[in-house]
Amino acid sequence: MNTLGKLSHIALIVRDPSRTASLFAEVFRARTVRRTDEDGHDESHVQLGDTWFVLVEADVERPITGDHIAFLVSRPALAETAKKLEAMGHEYHLARSDTALYFQDFDNHVFELDTVGMEAELRE
Repeated sequence: MNTLGKLSHIALIVRDPSRTASLFAEVFRARTVRRTDEDGHDESHVQLGDTWFVLVEADVERPITGDHIAFLVSRPALAETAKKLEAMGHEYHLARSDTALYFQDFDNHVFELDTVGMEAELRE
């Protein structure tokens, strides 16, 4: 039996929470809430799909890794996001026969938009 409930949130350490929140708001039409925590650090909370992301201010640069966060989307939503990123001049790339789109935020966190999903991939 699975003892876990649904995912509560994902925290990302970023250099500029407001800038990253603005990127997500523009690309995904995300709901954002900005505040200062009890220690005076800028935090932005962004709702992407059903998941809240807490963007916490840091003064370190994050290296590029293979870590990524993937969201299941429709093909039209993937195409729309590609157009938005292109209009913003924000780099992205398509993969797996154009069924996945990858882009990075300003701190090298990688986001994937996936039109297939893990359940379908694991059945193959």
